Amino acid sequence: MENPNLEKITLEETGKFISQSLDALIVADAETNRYRTLVKRGFCENFFEEEGDYQVLIEKLWFHAEFSEDQITPDYLVFRPTFSRFSGKYGKKLNIRYKGIKHVLQLTVYPINDNMFVFLLDELDESEKLDEMLTEKVNTMQNTYLFSMYFDLDKDTTSSINITEISDDAMNSQIKYSEWRGMIVNMIGADDQALFLERTDPEYLKKNFAPGKTSSFDCMMQNLEGKYIWVKLIFSRAETSNEDDYRFVFMVQNIHENVVDLMSTLKKYEYMALKDPLTGLNNHGRIQTEIENAIGNARKNGQIISLIMLDIDHFKEVNDKLGHAVGDITLKHFAALLSAATIDRNIVLGRWGGEEFVAVCYDMDEKAADEFAEDLRKKIENEDFEEVGHITSSLGITNVTSNDRFSAAFDRMDKAMYAAKSSGRNCVRRI
Repeated sequence: MENPNLEKITLEETGKFISQSLDALIVADAETNRYRTLVKRGFCENFFEEEGDYQVLIEKLWFHAEFSEDQITPDYLVFRPTFSRFSGKYGKKLNIRYKGIKHVLQLTVYPINDNMFVFLLDELDESEKLDEMLTEKVNTMQNTYLFSMYFDLDKDTTSSINITEISDDAMNSQIKYSEWRGMIVNMIGADDQALFLERTDPEYLKKNFAPGKTSSFDCMMQNLEGKYIWVKLIFSRAETSNEDDYRFVFMVQNIHENVVDLMSTLKKYEYMALKDPLTGLNNHGRIQTEIENAIGNARKNGQIISLIMLDIDHFKEVNDKLGHAVGDITLKHFAALLSAATIDRNIVLGRWGGEEFVAVCYDMDEKAADEFAEDLRKKIENEDFEEVGHITSSLGITNVTSNDRFSAAFDRMDKAMYAAKSSGRNCVRRI
């Protein structure tokens, strides 16, 4: 239109101008699951087909991470039909990456009737797009919320669904709370699904949430890329004047990095609590617990278990003549030799204290234990220890009985080791 008078502008001319300005105009029929593209220009020329499957169109527009060409994990496509119908005019911004270029489109949907809809899409100009780019998510507390929605238990409805990995805007959705609950449980980790169903049950929520109360629990949940991450599920009942009004806010918070960091720290301290700091083997407390558990196994199911105690011969002379630093190096070397000798066996090793070590040998009868201990003794005798040369060790063996207690089994093992010492050292004895 070339500067016409305001009074001369017609509806027909205005409609023609709008259709020539749009980047895409699409009509869709949810009943027949088809769509047709009436107008497409710019990147939309290749981005949209002339016609096709309406659900595929919804997937293309909705079900991808923001500014990404990758589709989200197929498990989430179960929600696709709930985003394909509109009860009124709907608008949102779409962030799309196509052939490596980011595009920001303003989408407006007009319902023709319950099943048919008109999609108007217009790409923002550079100044508008810049404003949008500046709002891309940064690593703040706000964007840790992956999902949020309102739901009404009495009406069995949901509203204001927001999936921040797709868009900062609320999503159009026509889905009941009961349907959503049955779908989303499949995205929860298998170990947490029962808890999720319990905590999201309408009767549980009504019984346990007074107006204004908020509660949460942590679990593993699949994100849009199909990876399981740690999340916090948060439920908050709306505080209204009607005590029988059961409306809730539900949010999913991404806590994965914090949980992973916490678990890493706990593992570190668990290792420090259970491991001998010098040799890296189980420490006194941990190997004592292992012996007690082994005795319990033998008592319950008759598992065959042998206990071996090793003591390095004349180790005091190493410390006295060469110093404690060399002694520590020797102990670490000795522990490494034991670990290498037991790596393919069901054996748990530990440092009892000083130069004494214990091996809990599962599924090893007397003959097998005697052969293993003798082979171990020879390995130690033949090993060349840095700055020390060759050392030997005295080994004592006992087998756990079904009537054993810790004190009795340990006493036999200890006496067997001292019997090896009394027999001239560098030998194996059994009690």
